[in-house]
Amino acid sequence: MTSEVSPTARALLALELIQSRPGITADQLADRLGVSSRAARRYVAILREAGVPIVSASGPTGGYSPGRGLRLPAVLFSESEALALVMAVLDGHHAADDPGDPVGAALGKILRAMPERIAAQAESVRRTAAAAPDRGAARPDPQTTATLVRACAERRVVDLDYRSESGNAWTCAVEPWAVVVRYGRWYLLCHNLERDAVRTYRVDRVQSSTVRADTFEPPADLDPVEALERHLGAGWEYPTEVLIDGSLAQCERVLGRALGALSVVDAQTTRLSGSTSNPLSYAERLACLPVPFRVVSGPELTAAVRELGQRLLAATS
Repeated sequence: MTSEVSPTARALLALELIQSRPGITADQLADRLGVSSRAARRYVAILREAGVPIVSASGPTGGYSPGRGLRLPAVLFSESEALALVMAVLDGHHAADDPGDPVGAALGKILRAMPERIAAQAESVRRTAAAAPDRGAARPDPQTTATLVRACAERRVVDLDYRSESGNAWTCAVEPWAVVVRYGRWYLLCHNLERDAVRTYRVDRVQSSTVRADTFEPPADLDPVEALERHLGAGWEYPTEVLIDGSLAQCERVLGRALGALSVVDAQTTRLSGSTSNPLSYAERLACLPVPFRVVSGPELTAAVRELGQRLLAATS
């Protein structure tokens, strides 16, 4: 810590440490704040004078902990904790009972700030309830997500290191337009500068991201969700084209737009034009159609459909 940090700022940092690590000693608090033990105790006194209940216990296992009271003390969240809470609300799966997880740590702070009777009931539910998360959902790293969200807000170009579902890796410079949650996935909707094309990248597959000083202007009429839907199946390694013996409405109901662009051939035929990094997964999605379909182009998809068909036939023998 530098001498420019004010006593109030250090007191708030002390509160954050006490909330995050109940039982922290004055020496440990001093070490984390970069001050003397006497100064650390003075910051605890500042908090108490401000009406924040801090309790202390003596002995080898003693230390400072958040106290309980009639009014809620200030609760400070780190950036990762705050973002993880938002992500948990949106995608509905998190390690709520793990104090090492950002969501678990943040939830612990909230419970410690509640009156004991209410907190005891909530804690019981937290520890005994069996969650059933969406196994198909993929939660990205909170820090990576925070970086991309900030870049979107500040309209700054980002260099991405990306690894596709098939294992191919590449680096690209993008203009990040929006982070969108859809189909249990977190996507970055962006403009790929090298290819001069709109792309959608899964945030959980971003290996690293570096924000540049360069700025950009997103499209004035941008609808992030609509644009994501339109481009989900574009730009991947293996192009596809499929003719489906079903109406456009029927295909949209079963497939959505995640596999590519759906267009009308006639009243009972629909064309699917897209691309994929995982032909077998793509074939499995097509197999959900209740009507016949034919792969017009895409040798990788053709091979995957044939493999899936043989596997299904073998299951009947």
